[in-house]
Amino acid sequence: MPAYADHRDEHLRRLRRIEGQVRGLQRMVDEDVYCIDVLTQVSAATRALQSFALELLSEHMSGCVADAARAGTAEGEAKVQEATDAIARLVRS
Repeated sequence: MPAYADHRDEHLRRLRRIEGQVRGLQRMVDEDVYCIDVLTQVSAATRALQSFALELLSEHMSGCVADAARAGTAEGEAKVQEATDAIARLVRS
C-alpha cells in the first residue's frame, strides 16, 4: 500500500485543482491573454505541483522509506537511494 493511501482523497482534490489551473492556462492562450498574465499563472501551477510533490515525498519518506530502513535490509538501502534520486529529480526541475 503506498504511503499516500491514507490521504488519497485530499491528493486527488489537489490534483483536480491543479488540472483546473492547467485548463485555465489553455483557455488563456486560446483567448490570446497577455503573455505576462499567462506566465504568472504558469508560475502558480508550477508552485502547486511542486508543493504536491513535496507533500508526496514527505509521506513516502515517513512511510515507505522509514519502514524499509527500520527493517535494516538491502530493501531499506534501496528505498533510501530511490528517495535520494527522487529528490535530485525534484531539485533539477
